Amino acid sequence: MFPAILLGQQQAAVPLNYLDNEFTTYDRIQKAIWSAPELGFLETQSSGLLQEHLRSEGFTVETGQAGMPTAFVATYGSGAPVIGLLAEFDALPGISQDTVPYRKPVEADGDGHACGHNVFGTASVAGAVAIKKWLAETGHQGTVKVYGTPAEEGGGGKVYLVRDGFFEGVDIVLDWHPSTRNAVNMTTGTAIQMVDYTFRGKAAHAAASPDKGRSALDGVEAFNYMVNMLREHIPTASRIHYVITNGGEAPNIVPEVATVSYYIRHPNREVLQDLTKWLGEAAAGAAQGTQTTVETEIVAGFYERLPNRALAEVVQKNLESVGGIHYDTRERAFAEEIVKGNGLPITALDEVARVQPLADEKPSQGGGSSDVGDVSWNVPTVSFGTATFVPGSPGHSWQNVAAGGTTIGTKSLINTAKVFALTAIDLYTKPTLVEEVKKEFDSRRGAGFKYESLLGDRTPALDYRK
Repeated sequence: MFPAILLGQQQAAVPLNYLDNEFTTYDRIQKAIWSAPELGFLETQSSGLLQEHLRSEGFTVETGQAGMPTAFVATYGSGAPVIGLLAEFDALPGISQDTVPYRKPVEADGDGHACGHNVFGTASVAGAVAIKKWLAETGHQGTVKVYGTPAEEGGGGKVYLVRDGFFEGVDIVLDWHPSTRNAVNMTTGTAIQMVDYTFRGKAAHAAASPDKGRSALDGVEAFNYMVNMLREHIPTASRIHYVITNGGEAPNIVPEVATVSYYIRHPNREVLQDLTKWLGEAAAGAAQGTQTTVETEIVAGFYERLPNRALAEVVQKNLESVGGIHYDTRERAFAEEIVKGNGLPITALDEVARVQPLADEKPSQGGGSSDVGDVSWNVPTVSFGTATFVPGSPGHSWQNVAAGGTTIGTKSLINTAKVFALTAIDLYTKPTLVEEVKKEFDSRRGAGFKYESLLGDRTPALDYRK
Protein backbone atom coordinates (compact mmCIF):
# COMPACT_ATOMS: atom_id res chain seq x y z
CA MET A 1 0.00 0.00 0.00
CA PHE A 2 2.86 2.39 0.62
CA PRO A 3 3.74 2.84 -3.06
CA ALA A 4 0.06 3.56 -3.86
CA ILE A 5 -0.10 6.19 -1.12
CA LEU A 6 3.13 7.72 -2.34
CA LEU A 7 1.80 7.77 -5.90
CA GLY A 8 -1.35 9.52 -4.72
CA GLN A 9 0.72 12.15 -2.97
CA GLN A 10 2.83 12.69 -6.08
CA GLN A 11 -0.28 13.05 -8.24
CA ALA A 12 -1.82 15.57 -5.84
CA ALA A 13 1.40 17.57 -5.99
CA VAL A 14 0.87 18.20 -9.73
CA PRO A 15 -2.04 20.67 -9.38
CA LEU A 16 -0.68 22.18 -6.15
CA ASN A 17 2.73 22.88 -7.67
CA TYR A 18 1.07 24.33 -10.75
CA LEU A 19 -0.92 26.80 -8.66
CA ASP A 20 2.12 27.86 -6.63
CA ASN A 21 4.12 28.40 -9.80
CA GLU A 22 1.34 30.38 -11.52
CA PHE A 23 0.67 32.87 -8.71
CA THR A 24 1.61 35.80 -10.94
CA THR A 25 -0.67 34.56 -13.75
CA TYR A 26 -3.75 34.54 -11.57
CA ASP A 27 -2.70 37.70 -9.76
CA ARG A 28 -2.67 39.43 -13.15
CA ILE A 29 -6.07 38.04 -14.17
CA GLN A 30 -7.88 38.92 -10.96
CA LYS A 31 -6.39 42.43 -10.91
CA ALA A 32 -7.39 43.00 -14.52
CA ILE A 33 -10.99 42.16 -13.63
CA TRP A 34 -10.75 44.27 -10.47
CA SER A 35 -9.42 47.25 -12.46
CA ALA A 36 -12.35 47.23 -14.92
CA PRO A 37 -15.42 46.44 -12.77
CA GLU A 38 -18.49 45.52 -14.81
CA LEU A 39 -22.06 45.25 -13.54
CA GLY A 40 -24.37 42.27 -13.97
CA PHE A 41 -24.97 41.07 -17.54
CA LEU A 42 -22.48 43.70 -18.76
CA GLU A 43 -19.29 41.76 -17.88
CA THR A 44 -18.00 41.44 -21.43
CA GLN A 45 -14.33 42.04 -20.64
CA SER A 46 -14.29 40.07 -17.37
CA SER A 47 -16.04 37.04 -18.81
CA GLY A 48 -13.91 37.21 -21.96
CA LEU A 49 -10.68 37.24 -19.99
CA LEU A 50 -11.63 34.06 -18.12
CA GLN A 51 -12.80 32.38 -21.31
CA GLU A 52 -9.55 33.24 -23.07
CA HIS A 53 -7.47 31.66 -20.32
CA LEU A 54 -9.56 28.49 -20.32
CA ARG A 55 -9.27 28.12 -24.08
CA SER A 56 -5.51 28.53 -23.85
CA GLU A 57 -5.48 25.62 -21.39
CA GLY A 58 -7.37 23.27 -23.68
CA PHE A 59 -10.96 23.76 -22.51
CA THR A 60 -13.84 23.81 -24.97
CA VAL A 61 -15.77 27.02 -24.26
CA GLU A 62 -19.41 27.62 -25.22
CA THR A 63 -20.58 31.19 -24.85
CA GLY A 64 -23.84 33.14 -24.68
CA GLN A 65 -25.61 30.39 -22.74
CA ALA A 66 -29.28 30.56 -21.63
CA GLY A 67 -29.81 33.87 -23.41
CA MET A 68 -27.03 35.64 -21.48
CA PRO A 69 -24.20 37.05 -23.63
CA THR A 70 -21.60 36.86 -20.83
CA ALA A 71 -22.50 33.36 -19.60
CA PHE A 72 -20.28 30.46 -20.62
CA VAL A 73 -19.63 26.78 -19.99
CA ALA A 74 -16.05 25.53 -20.35
CA THR A 75 -15.41 21.77 -20.46
CA TYR A 76 -12.37 19.49 -20.23
CA GLY A 77 -12.12 15.72 -19.98
CA SER A 78 -14.56 12.89 -20.62
CA GLY A 79 -16.76 10.51 -18.71
CA ALA A 80 -18.03 10.52 -15.16
CA PRO A 81 -17.97 11.88 -12.59
CA VAL A 82 -18.69 15.33 -13.96
CA ILE A 83 -17.65 18.09 -11.55
CA GLY A 84 -18.85 21.65 -12.02
CA LEU A 85 -17.20 24.80 -10.65
CA LEU A 86 -19.12 28.06 -10.39
CA ALA A 87 -17.46 31.30 -11.47
CA GLU A 88 -18.85 34.78 -10.82
CA PHE A 89 -17.40 38.07 -12.09
CA ASP A 90 -19.93 40.91 -11.73
CA ALA A 91 -19.24 44.05 -9.69
CA LEU A 92 -21.45 46.30 -7.56
CA PRO A 93 -22.54 49.85 -8.37
CA GLY A 94 -21.24 52.96 -6.61
CA ILE A 95 -18.51 51.37 -4.48
CA SER A 96 -15.31 52.30 -6.30
CA GLN A 97 -12.18 52.08 -4.12
CA ASP A 98 -8.41 52.08 -4.52
CA THR A 99 -6.18 49.43 -2.91
CA VAL A 100 -5.43 51.58 0.13
CA PRO A 101 -6.59 51.16 3.76
CA TYR A 102 -8.66 54.34 3.80
CA ARG A 103 -11.61 55.57 1.77
CA LYS A 104 -10.39 56.63 -1.67
CA PRO A 105 -12.59 55.96 -4.70
CA VAL A 106 -10.77 55.33 -7.96
CA GLU A 107 -13.70 57.01 -9.70
CA ALA A 108 -16.38 59.12 -8.04
CA ASP A 109 -19.62 57.10 -7.92
CA GLY A 110 -17.84 54.38 -9.89
CA ASP A 111 -18.40 50.64 -9.60
CA GLY A 112 -16.26 48.21 -7.63
CA HIS A 113 -15.75 44.57 -6.64
CA ALA A 114 -17.10 44.91 -3.10
CA CYS A 115 -18.15 41.25 -3.10
CA GLY A 116 -14.84 39.98 -4.45
CA HIS A 117 -16.12 38.45 -7.67
CA ASN A 118 -12.88 39.44 -9.40
CA VAL A 119 -11.25 36.86 -7.15
CA PHE A 120 -14.23 34.48 -7.24
CA GLY A 121 -14.19 33.82 -10.98
CA THR A 122 -10.41 33.72 -11.18
CA ALA A 123 -10.14 31.14 -8.37
CA SER A 124 -12.68 28.86 -10.03
CA VAL A 125 -10.85 29.05 -13.35
CA ALA A 126 -7.50 28.44 -11.64
CA GLY A 127 -8.96 25.45 -9.82
CA ALA A 128 -10.41 24.02 -13.02
CA VAL A 129 -7.06 24.34 -14.82
CA ALA A 130 -5.31 22.64 -11.89
CA ILE A 131 -7.84 19.79 -12.08
CA LYS A 132 -7.22 19.57 -15.82
CA LYS A 133 -3.49 19.24 -15.15
CA TRP A 134 -4.18 16.29 -12.86
CA LEU A 135 -6.54 14.61 -15.36
CA ALA A 136 -3.97 15.01 -18.13
CA GLU A 137 -1.08 13.78 -15.96
CA THR A 138 -2.88 10.69 -14.68
CA GLY A 139 -5.07 9.83 -17.66
CA HIS A 140 -7.92 9.42 -15.19
CA GLN A 141 -11.50 9.43 -16.40
CA GLY A 142 -13.55 12.45 -15.43
CA THR A 143 -14.91 15.76 -16.65
CA VAL A 144 -14.56 19.25 -15.21
CA LYS A 145 -16.86 22.11 -16.19
CA VAL A 146 -16.56 25.80 -15.37
CA TYR A 147 -19.84 27.68 -15.32
CA GLY A 148 -19.33 31.38 -16.01
CA THR A 149 -22.39 32.77 -14.25
CA PRO A 150 -23.12 36.48 -14.72
CA ALA A 151 -25.13 38.91 -12.61
CA GLU A 152 -25.18 37.16 -9.24
CA GLU A 153 -25.79 40.56 -7.66
CA GLY A 154 -29.48 40.74 -8.44
CA GLY A 155 -29.68 39.24 -11.93
CA GLY A 156 -29.62 35.56 -11.02
CA GLY A 157 -27.62 34.19 -13.93
CA LYS A 158 -27.36 30.70 -12.42
CA VAL A 159 -31.14 30.39 -12.24
CA TYR A 160 -31.45 30.66 -16.03
CA LEU A 161 -28.69 28.09 -16.52
CA VAL A 162 -30.44 25.71 -14.11
CA ARG A 163 -33.87 26.34 -15.61
CA ASP A 164 -32.60 25.73 -19.13
CA GLY A 165 -30.95 22.41 -18.26
CA PHE A 166 -27.26 23.30 -18.33
CA PHE A 167 -26.57 21.38 -15.09
CA GLU A 168 -28.16 18.15 -16.28
CA GLY A 169 -25.64 15.31 -16.19
CA VAL A 170 -23.42 17.07 -13.64
CA ASP A 171 -22.65 14.89 -10.61
CA ILE A 172 -21.33 17.45 -8.12
CA VAL A 173 -20.86 21.23 -8.01
CA LEU A 174 -18.12 22.98 -6.05
CA ASP A 175 -18.68 26.59 -5.05
CA TRP A 176 -16.88 29.17 -2.95
CA HIS A 177 -17.12 32.82 -1.99
CA PRO A 178 -14.60 35.40 -0.78
CA SER A 179 -14.87 35.84 2.99
CA THR A 180 -13.15 37.25 6.06
CA ARG A 181 -12.33 33.74 7.26
CA ASN A 182 -11.66 30.19 6.08
CA ALA A 183 -14.74 28.02 6.59
CA VAL A 184 -17.14 25.61 4.93
CA ASN A 185 -20.65 27.02 4.65
CA MET A 186 -23.36 24.83 6.20
CA THR A 187 -26.10 27.48 6.32
CA THR A 188 -29.09 27.68 4.02
CA GLY A 189 -29.09 31.45 3.67
CA THR A 190 -32.34 32.97 2.47
CA ALA A 191 -34.52 32.50 -0.56
CA ILE A 192 -35.22 35.82 -2.28
CA GLN A 193 -37.70 37.41 -4.62
CA MET A 194 -36.66 40.66 -6.31
CA VAL A 195 -39.66 42.62 -7.52
CA ASP A 196 -40.15 46.01 -9.15
CA TYR A 197 -43.49 47.73 -8.56
CA THR A 198 -44.26 50.47 -11.07
CA PHE A 199 -47.18 52.79 -10.31
CA ARG A 200 -48.80 54.87 -13.03
CA GLY A 201 -50.98 57.91 -12.49
CA LYS A 202 -51.79 61.18 -14.28
CA ALA A 203 -49.40 64.08 -14.70
CA ALA A 204 -50.59 67.59 -13.87
CA HIS A 205 -49.27 70.94 -12.69
CA ALA A 206 -48.68 70.40 -8.99
CA ALA A 207 -49.67 74.02 -8.11
CA ALA A 208 -52.14 75.11 -10.80
CA SER A 209 -54.20 71.92 -11.24
CA PRO A 210 -53.23 69.20 -8.72
CA ASP A 211 -56.83 67.94 -8.70
CA LYS A 212 -56.39 66.85 -12.30
CA GLY A 213 -53.45 64.64 -11.41
CA ARG A 214 -53.03 61.30 -9.70
CA SER A 215 -49.57 60.80 -8.19
CA ALA A 216 -47.74 57.61 -8.96
CA LEU A 217 -45.32 58.58 -6.18
CA ASP A 218 -48.26 58.67 -3.75
CA GLY A 219 -48.93 55.08 -4.78
CA VAL A 220 -45.32 54.12 -4.06
CA GLU A 221 -45.28 55.90 -0.70
CA ALA A 222 -48.62 54.42 0.36
CA PHE A 223 -47.31 50.98 -0.60
CA ASN A 224 -44.08 51.46 1.33
CA TYR A 225 -46.01 52.62 4.39
CA MET A 226 -48.21 49.54 4.29
CA VAL A 227 -45.17 47.25 3.98
CA ASN A 228 -43.51 48.95 6.94
CA MET A 229 -46.63 48.31 9.02
CA LEU A 230 -46.82 44.64 8.10
CA ARG A 231 -43.24 44.03 9.28
CA GLU A 232 -44.58 43.50 12.82
CA HIS A 233 -46.62 40.53 11.64
CA ILE A 234 -44.23 38.59 9.43
CA PRO A 235 -41.98 35.67 10.49
CA THR A 236 -38.90 36.86 12.41
CA ALA A 237 -36.35 35.54 9.90
CA SER A 238 -37.91 37.56 7.06
CA ARG A 239 -36.09 40.49 5.50
CA ILE A 240 -37.72 43.17 3.34
CA HIS A 241 -35.84 46.15 1.92
CA TYR A 242 -36.51 48.61 -0.86
CA VAL A 243 -35.30 51.63 -2.79
CA ILE A 244 -37.32 54.10 -4.87
CA THR A 245 -35.65 54.03 -8.27
CA ASN A 246 -37.96 56.56 -9.92
CA GLY A 247 -39.86 59.15 -7.91
CA GLY A 248 -40.87 61.53 -10.68
CA GLU A 249 -39.32 64.26 -12.79
CA ALA A 250 -39.76 67.52 -10.83
CA PRO A 251 -41.62 68.71 -7.71
CA ASN A 252 -43.99 70.90 -9.72
CA ILE A 253 -45.20 67.96 -11.81
CA VAL A 254 -47.53 65.37 -10.31
CA PRO A 255 -45.52 62.17 -11.00
CA GLU A 256 -47.04 60.11 -13.75
CA VAL A 257 -44.72 57.12 -13.22
CA ALA A 258 -42.87 55.96 -10.08
CA THR A 259 -41.06 52.70 -9.34
CA VAL A 260 -39.91 51.03 -6.15
CA SER A 261 -37.58 48.01 -6.17
CA TYR A 262 -38.02 45.40 -3.41
CA TYR A 263 -35.93 42.51 -2.11
CA ILE A 264 -38.06 40.04 -0.13
CA ARG A 265 -36.26 37.25 1.76
CA HIS A 266 -36.94 34.27 3.99
CA PRO A 267 -34.98 31.05 4.71
CA ASN A 268 -37.89 29.00 3.32
CA ARG A 269 -39.02 29.71 -0.23
CA GLU A 270 -42.61 28.64 0.51
CA VAL A 271 -42.87 31.29 3.24
CA LEU A 272 -41.19 33.70 0.83
CA GLN A 273 -43.91 33.10 -1.74
CA ASP A 274 -46.57 33.89 0.87
CA LEU A 275 -44.77 37.14 1.73
CA THR A 276 -44.51 38.09 -1.93
CA LYS A 277 -48.23 37.50 -2.36
CA TRP A 278 -48.95 39.73 0.65
CA LEU A 279 -46.83 42.53 -0.77
CA GLY A 280 -48.62 42.18 -4.08
CA GLU A 281 -51.94 42.67 -2.31
CA ALA A 282 -50.55 45.71 -0.49
CA ALA A 283 -49.41 47.19 -3.81
CA ALA A 284 -52.86 46.67 -5.30
CA GLY A 285 -54.44 48.32 -2.25
CA ALA A 286 -52.07 51.29 -2.49
CA ALA A 287 -52.95 51.72 -6.15
CA GLN A 288 -56.66 51.59 -5.44
CA GLY A 289 -56.38 54.11 -2.61
CA THR A 290 -54.44 56.61 -4.75
CA GLN A 291 -56.43 56.00 -7.96
CA THR A 292 -53.31 54.82 -9.74
CA THR A 293 -52.43 51.49 -11.32
CA VAL A 294 -49.52 49.19 -10.49
CA GLU A 295 -47.49 46.78 -12.59
CA THR A 296 -45.35 44.07 -11.02
CA GLU A 297 -42.16 42.69 -12.56
CA ILE A 298 -40.24 39.80 -11.03
CA VAL A 299 -36.62 40.75 -11.70
CA ALA A 300 -35.03 37.69 -10.09
CA GLY A 301 -35.65 34.99 -7.52
CA PHE A 302 -33.37 32.45 -5.82
CA TYR A 303 -33.93 29.32 -3.73
CA GLU A 304 -32.35 28.91 -0.32
CA ARG A 305 -29.33 26.57 -0.26
CA LEU A 306 -29.57 22.82 0.27
CA PRO A 307 -26.55 21.73 2.37
CA ASN A 308 -24.74 18.41 1.93
CA ARG A 309 -22.82 17.20 4.99
CA ALA A 310 -20.92 14.38 3.25
CA LEU A 311 -19.58 16.77 0.62
CA ALA A 312 -18.83 19.44 3.22
CA GLU A 313 -16.68 16.99 5.18
CA VAL A 314 -14.52 16.33 2.10
CA VAL A 315 -13.98 20.04 1.53
CA GLN A 316 -13.30 20.59 5.25
CA LYS A 317 -10.52 18.01 5.15
CA ASN A 318 -8.93 19.64 2.14
CA LEU A 319 -9.36 23.18 3.48
CA GLU A 320 -7.52 22.11 6.64
CA SER A 321 -4.80 20.52 4.51
CA VAL A 322 -4.28 23.73 2.52
CA GLY A 323 -4.52 25.94 5.61
CA GLY A 324 -5.23 29.63 6.03
CA ILE A 325 -3.83 32.87 4.61
CA HIS A 326 -0.44 34.20 5.73
CA TYR A 327 0.33 37.88 5.25
CA ASP A 328 3.76 39.22 4.35
CA THR A 329 5.00 42.43 6.00
CA ARG A 330 3.36 44.75 3.47
CA GLU A 331 0.03 42.91 3.55
CA ARG A 332 0.09 42.86 7.35
CA ALA A 333 0.58 46.64 7.56
CA PHE A 334 -2.31 47.17 5.15
CA ALA A 335 -4.58 44.79 7.07
CA GLU A 336 -3.72 46.37 10.42
CA GLU A 337 -4.93 49.75 9.19
CA ILE A 338 -8.18 48.21 7.95
CA VAL A 339 -8.82 46.30 11.18
CA LYS A 340 -8.13 49.40 13.28
CA GLY A 341 -10.64 51.30 11.18
CA ASN A 342 -13.16 48.53 11.80
CA GLY A 343 -12.75 49.10 15.55
CA LEU A 344 -11.23 45.70 16.28
CA PRO A 345 -8.01 44.71 18.05
CA ILE A 346 -5.04 43.69 15.93
CA THR A 347 -5.45 40.13 17.21
CA ALA A 348 -8.51 39.86 14.96
CA LEU A 349 -6.06 39.29 12.12
CA ASP A 350 -5.14 35.93 13.63
CA GLU A 351 -8.37 34.57 12.12
CA VAL A 352 -7.07 34.62 8.55
CA ALA A 353 -4.46 31.95 9.29
CA ARG A 354 -7.00 29.61 10.92
CA VAL A 355 -9.47 27.19 9.41
CA GLN A 356 -12.78 27.14 11.25
CA PRO A 357 -14.12 23.75 12.37
CA LEU A 358 -17.03 22.38 10.39
CA ALA A 359 -20.13 23.89 11.97
CA ASP A 360 -23.32 22.10 12.87
CA GLU A 361 -26.30 22.90 10.75
CA LYS A 362 -28.88 25.29 12.12
CA PRO A 363 -31.79 27.19 10.60
CA SER A 364 -30.88 30.55 9.12
CA GLN A 365 -32.22 33.62 10.88
CA GLY A 366 -32.06 35.99 7.96
CA GLY A 367 -28.91 36.76 5.99
CA GLY A 368 -27.92 37.01 2.36
CA SER A 369 -29.14 35.16 -0.70
CA SER A 370 -27.44 33.63 -3.73
CA ASP A 371 -28.49 32.01 -6.97
CA VAL A 372 -26.24 29.11 -5.91
CA GLY A 373 -29.36 28.02 -4.03
CA ASP A 374 -31.08 26.94 -7.25
CA VAL A 375 -28.01 24.95 -8.28
CA SER A 376 -27.91 23.19 -4.89
CA TRP A 377 -31.48 21.85 -5.31
CA ASN A 378 -30.59 20.33 -8.67
CA VAL A 379 -27.04 19.02 -8.12
CA PRO A 380 -25.24 18.15 -4.84
CA THR A 381 -23.37 21.38 -4.04
CA VAL A 382 -20.91 22.56 -1.41
CA SER A 383 -19.81 26.12 -0.66
CA PHE A 384 -16.87 27.41 1.36
CA GLY A 385 -14.97 30.63 1.89
CA THR A 386 -11.36 31.70 2.23
CA ALA A 387 -10.00 34.87 3.84
CA THR A 388 -10.03 37.34 0.95
CA PHE A 389 -11.11 40.28 3.11
CA VAL A 390 -9.75 41.73 6.34
CA PRO A 391 -11.62 40.51 9.47
CA GLY A 392 -14.38 42.84 10.61
CA SER A 393 -14.97 44.29 7.15
CA PRO A 394 -18.69 44.59 6.32
CA GLY A 395 -20.09 42.89 3.28
CA HIS A 396 -20.24 45.00 0.11
CA SER A 397 -17.86 47.57 1.60
CA TRP A 398 -14.98 49.69 0.30
CA GLN A 399 -12.71 47.70 2.62
CA ASN A 400 -13.53 44.57 0.61
CA VAL A 401 -12.78 46.29 -2.68
CA ALA A 402 -9.42 47.46 -1.31
CA ALA A 403 -8.31 44.06 0.01
CA GLY A 404 -9.62 41.96 -2.88
CA GLY A 405 -7.56 43.91 -5.39
CA THR A 406 -4.27 43.17 -3.62
CA THR A 407 -2.11 40.07 -3.28
CA ILE A 408 -4.21 39.22 -0.21
CA GLY A 409 -7.01 38.45 -2.66
CA THR A 410 -4.65 36.46 -4.85
CA LYS A 411 -3.42 34.33 -1.92
CA SER A 412 -7.04 33.60 -1.08
CA LEU A 413 -7.88 32.52 -4.63
CA ILE A 414 -4.81 30.27 -4.86
CA ASN A 415 -5.80 28.53 -1.62
CA THR A 416 -9.33 28.16 -2.96
CA ALA A 417 -8.10 26.63 -6.21
CA LYS A 418 -6.03 24.12 -4.23
CA VAL A 419 -9.10 23.06 -2.24
CA PHE A 420 -11.01 22.62 -5.51
CA ALA A 421 -8.22 20.47 -6.96
CA LEU A 422 -7.81 18.24 -3.91
CA THR A 423 -11.57 17.79 -3.59
CA ALA A 424 -11.89 16.86 -7.25
CA ILE A 425 -9.13 14.26 -6.88
CA ASP A 426 -11.02 12.73 -3.94
CA LEU A 427 -14.23 12.58 -5.96
CA TYR A 428 -12.57 11.18 -9.08
CA THR A 429 -10.70 8.45 -7.20
CA LYS A 430 -13.38 7.42 -4.68
CA PRO A 431 -16.60 6.37 -6.44
CA THR A 432 -18.26 5.39 -3.16
CA LEU A 433 -17.81 8.96 -1.95
CA VAL A 434 -19.79 10.31 -4.89
CA GLU A 435 -22.50 7.74 -4.20
CA GLU A 436 -22.66 8.80 -0.54
CA VAL A 437 -23.00 12.46 -1.51
CA LYS A 438 -25.79 11.68 -3.98
CA LYS A 439 -27.62 9.51 -1.48
CA GLU A 440 -27.69 12.35 1.06
CA PHE A 441 -28.77 14.78 -1.66
CA ASP A 442 -31.72 12.61 -2.66
CA SER A 443 -32.73 12.17 0.97
CA ARG A 444 -32.63 15.89 1.78
CA ARG A 445 -34.43 16.94 -1.36
CA GLY A 446 -37.21 14.38 -1.00
CA ALA A 447 -38.67 11.94 -3.49
CA GLY A 448 -41.45 14.26 -4.63
CA PHE A 449 -39.28 17.29 -5.35
CA LYS A 450 -39.91 19.13 -8.61
CA TYR A 451 -37.86 22.18 -9.44
CA GLU A 452 -39.82 25.29 -10.41
CA SER A 453 -37.88 28.49 -10.86
CA LEU A 454 -39.01 31.55 -8.91
CA LEU A 455 -38.48 33.46 -12.17
CA GLY A 456 -41.27 31.72 -14.04
CA ASP A 457 -40.68 31.84 -17.78
CA ARG A 458 -39.23 35.35 -17.98
CA THR A 459 -36.13 35.98 -20.07
CA PRO A 460 -32.91 37.27 -18.44
CA ALA A 461 -33.27 40.88 -17.26
CA LEU A 462 -30.26 41.99 -19.30
CA ASP A 463 -30.98 45.68 -18.74
CA TYR A 464 -31.50 45.62 -14.98
CA ARG A 465 -28.18 47.45 -14.38
CA LYS A 466 -28.39 49.85 -17.32
